[in-house]
Formats: sequence, structure tokens, C-alpha cells
Amino acid sequence: MAHVELSVSEPFTPEATVAQPTGSLEHWGTAVARATEPCLVLESLSSEIVALSPAAATLLGFADPAAAAGLHLFAGVLKLLDFTSAGARLPDAEMEKIPPILACTSGRLARGLLRVQAGDEVRTVDAIATPLFDGRKVVGSLTFFSQI
Repeated sequence: MAHVELSVSEPFTPEATVAQPTGSLEHWGTAVARATEPCLVLESLSSEIVALSPAAATLLGFADPAAAAGLHLFAGVLKLLDFTSAGARLPDAEMEKIPPILACTSGRLARGLLRVQAGDEVRTVDAIATPLFDGRKVVGSLTFFSQI
């Protein structure tokens, strides 16, 4: 006669062993960190970078996309210039109007051109940003960039 023994144990589920993102910013941050397109996720209240794709890091002049996470966008991290022939630093009042910030403050799609200094090179990029929501609250923005 055959003998069968049964034991009870916790089921193994791969999803349980990997921390899953819980909010909109975390979901988009995970996707952006792995994206091949130049894109950025920004937290709305503090203007901190949640995630930056490797292509965006290169385009915007960041040495390491992972090191950019948690940095304030304007604390000397992103070098924005005005469109004058002198290429002066963008005034603080104008920084509030760039697409990643405007999408957060308006809760609407925002698009515009940015002039960015990446090392010794000055680039003009087209930026389009959409607000990110948790429920009805804007928690950040997702911005895609294209060099012109």
C-alpha cells in the first residue's frame, strides 16, 4: 500500500519577495528608471527628482541617473539658461514655468522648450509633462524630452 505524507507551508510567490510600488510616483519612477526614452519623474511638493532615465541623464547633463534621485531639481542640479544670446541663468521666476513644474502646479499637460547646459554643451530640448495623480491629488509629473 502506498504511503503519502502532506505538509503545510507558506506558498512561494515571487511577487511577495519583491517590493511592489505602492503609489503613482513609485510606479512611474520604476518605469522611468528602466526606460530607454529620455524622461523624468518629479515629486510635486518638493520638486525632487524621483527617477531619471539614462537617456535623460545624458541629455540633461547628469553623470548618474540613480544619484540624481532625491535631489531638488533647481539646487544647481539642472542648469537652465534663458534664450538670450548671452545664455544667462534662467531667473527663478521663470523656473516655475518649466513643464515639469507647471504640470504639477496646474494639474494639466504642459509643454515648452528648455535651454540646458550639459557640461560645455548647450542644448535646446522640447519637454512635455503630464501631472501624476494619487486619487484626485497631484503628486508629481512625468516629463518626456526630445533634443531639438
